[in-house]
Amino acid sequence: MAGIPSSSLWASDPAGIDQVGCIYTAQGFEYDYGGVVIGQDMVWRNGGWVTDSSKSADSVVKRGDNFDELVRHTYRVLLTRGLQGCLMYSVDRETRDFPRGLGLGSI
Repeated sequence: MAGIPSSSLWASDPAGIDQVGCIYTAQGFEYDYGGVVIGQDMVWRNGGWVTDSSKSADSVVKRGDNFDELVRHTYRVLLTRGLQGCLMYSVDRETRDFPRGLGLGSI
């Protein structure tokens, strides 16, 4: 599309402000604010995080022998890119409700 930079430049080109990236376009960059969608591959259940490789769309992470560690690392990287803040959303209702018990609102 006209005016939209290639995905490799979304993080550094001002015209990339409204584009959606992933771990591979965000890693190594820091932003004023970030937004992260937590998918079905990592959900909050019974007081802990549960990961499920069958729910992941990331073929690189799914191929690894240690999916749990890799998917947690992926979300940690994404959630720490915002220097001033980060907005989170989960597609899973129970995961969205989890922060309420911490006094953080919902995600």
